[in-house]
Amino acid sequence: MSKSASPIPAGFHTVTTHLFVDGAARYIDFLTRAFGAVEIDRSPGPNGKLMHAHVRIGDSMLMFSDGFAAEFGQPPLATGRMPFHMHLYVPDVDATWQQAVAAGCEVTMPLSDQFWGDRYGHVRDPFGVNWALATRTDDLTPEEVEERQAKAFAGGHP
Repeated sequence: MSKSASPIPAGFHTVTTHLFVDGAARYIDFLTRAFGAVEIDRSPGPNGKLMHAHVRIGDSMLMFSDGFAAEFGQPPLATGRMPFHMHLYVPDVDATWQQAVAAGCEVTMPLSDQFWGDRYGHVRDPFGVNWALATRTDDLTPEEVEERQAKAFAGGHP
């Protein structure tokens, strides 16, 4: 390793999500329309697929590529309910929400004010990735969150 090289590339955080999506080149276009992503780079691969691409959304990088399941003897990409959400904090969640829905996202949990101090909701993008979109509206102490949670759940399970 070069003495001048940083162990974490400029613009990245310690943990960076790397997704596999069918249609990675189209995903760049979608992310640009839905979330204002800025393309950083793309590396073409065989058969018109992308070996690697990454974009910046806000102050975070997102890496992705096409699936390449057949080429590497792997099972197909998962579809349906994924065991994660991409969580995106933005200054104006209502504007980002409208932009994401206009770009093709499906609402899976309506946007609303939450007891923990966020305006928050879920969408699923046309590529099957779930996104939690939020803006922090109230900075609360743990005690205030607990009190609000008790009131929110007093009427039964949400």
